[in-house]
Formats: sequence, C-alpha cells, structure tokens
Amino acid sequence: MTDTPARLLNLLSLLQTPREWPGSELAERLGVSPRTIRRDIDRLRDLGYPVEATMGAIGGYRLVAGAAMPPLLLDDEEAVAIAVGLRAGAGHAIEGIEEASVRALAKLEQVLPSRLRHRVATLQAATIPLTRGDGATVDPHTLTVIAGTVTARERLRFGYRAGDGAQTSRQVEPYRLVSTGRRWYLVAYDLGREDWRTFRVDRVSEPFATGARFTPREAPVGDAAELLSHSMSRTQPEHDIDVTFRAPASHVAARLPDHLGRPAEEAAAGDDDGGQRCRLRTRSADSLEWVALRLALVDCEFTVHGPPRLAEYVRQLGGRLSRAGGAAQAAAGDFPHPHP
Repeated sequence: MTDTPARLLNLLSLLQTPREWPGSELAERLGVSPRTIRRDIDRLRDLGYPVEATMGAIGGYRLVAGAAMPPLLLDDEEAVAIAVGLRAGAGHAIEGIEEASVRALAKLEQVLPSRLRHRVATLQAATIPLTRGDGATVDPHTLTVIAGTVTARERLRFGYRAGDGAQTSRQVEPYRLVSTGRRWYLVAYDLGREDWRTFRVDRVSEPFATGARFTPREAPVGDAAELLSHSMSRTQPEHDIDVTFRAPASHVAARLPDHLGRPAEEAAAGDDDGGQRCRLRTRSADSLEWVALRLALVDCEFTVHGPPRLAEYVRQLGGRLSRAGGAAQAAAGDFPHPHP
C-alpha cells in the first residue's frame, strides 16, 4: 500500500479496536514492512494519537487514553449506531448529557453520507420514544440545526407557534440551547422584536441557517440558564407546592426532578404504621397537571396540602386511573381463564 494517507487511516482504524497489535501483523495487514509501520506510528503520534508500544516477544502497539480526544474513525454500522443513540439522548433530554448529545449529533450528521443519514432516519421513524408525559417532543433535526447556528454564530430563521396557537416568522441571533429536563428552549436575540426572547423548541418549525454571521451580544442577565429562568418567571405564575410523602426523603428525592428541590425529613410520631415521612415545600412554575403526574410517579402514599388546584388535579388523576383499572378488570372477566 503506497498511498500514505490511506495507509495511515487504515492503520488508525486497526489501532482503534481494543487490542494490542504486533508490528509484524500490522505490516502483513497493510502490505508494508515493519520499518514502515514504525514510521507510520510516529506520524500518528505527531498528530496527537497516543499510541503505546510494548517490547518483548508478545509486544506490540495499542491506542491508549490520552490527554485529549483525538478524531475517531467509524465504519458505517458504528456511525449509524452512534447517531441513533445520540438522537435518543437528545430527544429524551437525559439529565447531564443532553446538550453534549446535541453538539455531538450536529457534528456527526454534518459528515454522514446521505445513505447513512437515510438509514438513521429510517431507524428513528421505526421506533417510538417513551415521552415525559407532556407531549412536548422535539425533532432531533431541529435541535441539530439550531445547535449548528449557535456554534457557528449564524443567524437563524424559523416559524414559531405561540401558546395561543398564533404562527409567526422569526429571525434571531441564537445564543444558547437550554434543557430543563422536560423541554428544550432556545435563548436568542430576536431581530424583529429588538429584544431577548426564549422559544420552546417543540414549537419551532422549519429552522433555516441563513449564513449571515453575527457578533454575539452580551446577555442582559447572567448566563443562558438565568436568562431563561428570568423569562419564565415573568410569563408563568409560580405555585407554592406543599406535599407530605409517607416515605424517606431519599426515596422521594430520587424520583422527583432536581428543580423541585429536596423534601425534608419529618417525625412520624403518632403514625399507626410507624413509617418514615418527609415534606416538600417548594415554588414551581410548572403546570399543576404535570406536578400531579410527577407526584403519582414517586411510588408512595402522599398528601397534598396545597395549592387546592393541585389537590384537585391529583383527585382527577386518581379517578381516571381507578376507572381505567376497573375497566381493564371488567374486560378481563369477559374472557375465559385458561385451565391449569
């Protein structure tokens, strides 16, 4: 193999498999001399790939972890698998990795051949994600387009549907994407309104990178997360949530979103069951219907002290679930039971 760049890529592809390669085997695979392999290993090291060599009869070369992440070579199957996984991570907003998933997906989809993009889209269309209960699903393509304009500092044009259903066309200077764990938001400077705005990404349609570059403006308050919080506090009323759970605080905290806070342990004096209790007192701008659903998912007995509308939503939810369970039981009784 006389094409040095192609040989280096093939060598790197071999080294990225988790094993140690004897120099003689690499030379045989690539059709070159062991001396050429040694020179190519030095070239890879110069490019920043941490290739380690071990001496002895069973020695060889292997790629090890370094101080920085070097470029990776992926075959078709690996690229499709990673793209599908990143789309799932971005769509479900997995806490702690959602923004990184979007950035990585934007980079990967930019270089995927059309045949692989079609395979990824086909796999995505054939699967149904388990949503978080509010129906606010986001198209991964929309996220990657927006993420690309944020990184490239490029103006973005899109259609936007407001909460009352009104449709508008917007052109913005995108600042940051922010995930709250339930929804994605775009924080941007709206050129038409000449002011900062936040947009729910599930309401964005047909995003288009205009190609026009811009110099980022300084955010009026803190970082993007603070700007989003400030915007939401102006547009959404906050509710004083007060709930007692018949379970340890650690059990409840593990099943509630972090932004709702951590409940405090309470003495269970006088309880017939002698079990542990904790109480959650917090303020939230989330819809009370969503809060009711999250309380039901904690998987323990609880009592809502306020607000009254939250208690009513919990009663309505409980009634629907009881009726659904009763209907299922009645339906099951219509069928003969199999004999043992």
